[in-house]
Amino acid sequence: MAEMTEPPRGSVEEQETERIDDAELALKGINMLLNNGFKESDELFRAYRNCSPLMSFGASFVSFLNAMMTFEEEKMQMAFEDLKATERLCESENTGVIETIKNKIKRSMDSQRSGVAAVDRLQRQIIIADCQVYLAVLSFIKQELSAYIKGGWILRKAWKMYNKCYSDITHLQECSRRRTSEQEGTPPLSLSSSSDQSSQNHEGPAQPSTSQSFNRINREALDRLKGSVSFGYGLFHLCISMVPPHLLKIVNLLGFPGNRLQGLSALTYASESKDMKAPLATLALLWYHTVVQPFFSLDGADTQEGLMEAKSILQQREAIYPNSSLFMFFKGRVQRLECQIGSALISFNDALQLASEQREIQHVCLYEIGWCSMIELSFRDAYRAFERLKTESRWSQCYYAYLTAACQGATGDLEGAIAVFKDVQRLFRRKNNQIELFSMKRAEKLRSPSLSKELCILSVIEVLYLWKALPNCSTSKLHAMTQVLQGIDDASCAGLKYLLLGAINKCLHNTKDAIQHFHLAVRDEVGRLSNSYVQPYSCYELGCVLLNTPESAEKGRMLMLQAKEDFAGYDFENRLHVRIHSALASMRPVADS
Repeated sequence: MAEMTEPPRGSVEEQETERIDDAELALKGINMLLNNGFKESDELFRAYRNCSPLMSFGASFVSFLNAMMTFEEEKMQMAFEDLKATERLCESENTGVIETIKNKIKRSMDSQRSGVAAVDRLQRQIIIADCQVYLAVLSFIKQELSAYIKGGWILRKAWKMYNKCYSDITHLQECSRRRTSEQEGTPPLSLSSSSDQSSQNHEGPAQPSTSQSFNRINREALDRLKGSVSFGYGLFHLCISMVPPHLLKIVNLLGFPGNRLQGLSALTYASESKDMKAPLATLALLWYHTVVQPFFSLDGADTQEGLMEAKSILQQREAIYPNSSLFMFFKGRVQRLECQIGSALISFNDALQLASEQREIQHVCLYEIGWCSMIELSFRDAYRAFERLKTESRWSQCYYAYLTAACQGATGDLEGAIAVFKDVQRLFRRKNNQIELFSMKRAEKLRSPSLSKELCILSVIEVLYLWKALPNCSTSKLHAMTQVLQGIDDASCAGLKYLLLGAINKCLHNTKDAIQHFHLAVRDEVGRLSNSYVQPYSCYELGCVLLNTPESAEKGRMLMLQAKEDFAGYDFENRLHVRIHSALASMRPVADS
């Protein structure tokens, strides 16, 4: 467990503000967090949060991370309030970036104090932009149109700050490198020459005595600031690149692009810097490569390159964070995606033990244990994990109750499953949440006395399909699923059965059988009302298979467009639109070549 730094006695603001190295202390706090010292990290940041904007941001980030790990309304509201408080603190002395720095430096004869002011001013602007990005992410989680628009507007403000700070810091770095190479042994970069190139043209070269009084920012400080801005800048680009395609026009009207590759490049730079956000950038990269990319099928269906990158990151950081529950968690994610389910279960259980004092980390580990158990068709183990989540977690108890009931029924305990399915409606809270709506509609159908073990197993396979976990299943488990599905003779779920059989055969590389089943699912009308997503998803899946062959690629593209344009109002519509957009985008370079 990470050790806690003793808070200063007396007034922190009066005694410590001037002499603490907030950049070093903030990095220490983040490393505490990653080494399972969540409580200690939180206490450290909150003890010093009024000492500097950097420490205030650290406290707000810990709050934000807790919210993102749990998705609990109470924690998300707390994170919102903390981020707004940090934003207000930074804005209290902010009236500009480079222009204000330049004017302030001209009024100052103390170059050391001016240097501190320059770094502080840039740091405040970066933190404000960071806070706005996190506020936008909290908005996006609501998965509502109004929330997407609000989040986009917040990101517009953040984008302007990032663009300005990123450009200014890059310019300062270039000037510093140029001066160092041209005049070896001369003083570090003068801000008068780096703040605004046009100002030199109007004001003329500074006199030597004045130049010496101007603030100088050393290269180490510039590199740290570049790492600081690159974290938020990169995360910003990733967030925008994941906005649902049908909202991209709105996003573009707001005035900013979202470049996934540029975002990843910036996060990589940040992860290699000495800024407090370097470890956070590392976690962001692991999150992208092991969670986002596989789930949304970004950059096509192939996620192998991302997995190799994630494995490389984990190997490089293993010595620094040997017992980190978070890094152990991501190790499990990599193993799960590589279909090493047994090893993944060991890693998730190890992470669960390492996070003995952090309930939120325990819950994400339990969630993965439940999923790995479903992948292995170990329904009893999955039931135990989800039942615990249903009891302990305050995020979507409705969804956890549905998973608990499905797994419980799959073990053969139909009476207990029906009772839990009835609880799903009682636990339903968020009417605009797609996952809870789906859980409630499915539970209403399954809680009847005619419930069978096979229908519960079908429900488990359906969830595995919708969350893109079927490719993680072994060949033997896929064959076992096929046998169960083929034995189900229920007209109301015929379309769903064929969709799942097609998806399983696709995983088994039985292309001919997959196409046949997808065709049957597309033509099914009986189950359209109860399984409204089946037809558009079947069109998409059929299109994906046909895109793999040049002779049928055009037909595949037409099916993709049909899935996108001919259906509306079905479950997980936004999710499918993102995947269709990615699939169509990936085929354009092939068509162009």
